[in-house]
Amino acid sequence: MIPVSTLISMAVAALVGIAVPVLLTLWLVRKYHIRWQTVLIGAGTFIVFALVLEPILHQVVLKGPHGAQLMSNIWYYALYGGLAAGLFEETGRFLSMKYLMKKEPSRALPGVAYGIGHGGMEMLIIFGVSMISNLVVSLMINAGLTDLLTAKVPEEALPQVQAQFAQLSAMTAGSLLLGLWERISALVLQLGLSILVWAAVRRGGKWLWLFPAAILLHALVDAVAVIMSKSAGMVAVELVVCAMAIAVGAMGWMVGRKMDEAEAFLV
Repeated sequence: MIPVSTLISMAVAALVGIAVPVLLTLWLVRKYHIRWQTVLIGAGTFIVFALVLEPILHQVVLKGPHGAQLMSNIWYYALYGGLAAGLFEETGRFLSMKYLMKKEPSRALPGVAYGIGHGGMEMLIIFGVSMISNLVVSLMINAGLTDLLTAKVPEEALPQVQAQFAQLSAMTAGSLLLGLWERISALVLQLGLSILVWAAVRRGGKWLWLFPAAILLHALVDAVAVIMSKSAGMVAVELVVCAMAIAVGAMGWMVGRKMDEAEAFLV
């Protein structure tokens, strides 16, 4: 049985995971008149590059002849995973901003709008939708309906499904709160990276270095999280990741201010 407190926490987590990106978008649209299309471009780019294209690379590399060796070495695996995420997401960001956001003004706000779409979709899918799924499965477990969940599962996959049931049973309000904290840190990171890449796209020239910088920063945050997860507690991991996300967000904020100042000077 899964405790009622955990079920309530799942419901709250799902609500927050969906409400945060939606309310942020509504606030930006009403207060700063950002374009809905820009938010949707960010959301669509995340889906295509992070959820469709990047997993194809993982299938090729991790199931290839050297995949087992790569996964057995935490340093190699962290470096590979971080670089893959950085290359795919930041390249997707760059291409979408360059070819789909041509009509946007050369200010920081379009980069913020894109970041809300990109990071918001990540939060909505990974935290909001997944929590709804977890909640439904948990309610079925408590109702004694696990047979329905496993009826069509191949025999060789049953241990994996049972392990998922065990993970749900082990969830607590604290672990879900930690997950929410991680998602908020990720959203801050995505906002900072979006502004950096937007500046590289729109300003070019001496600003272009911000694109490879965004790739490396993204890779660094992901790699550090993977490496630390093997030797430190999750609270320590999230503290470090949160600090790095805030640093990248602050960097994006400073670059955004310079963009706005440059645009105001030109006007």
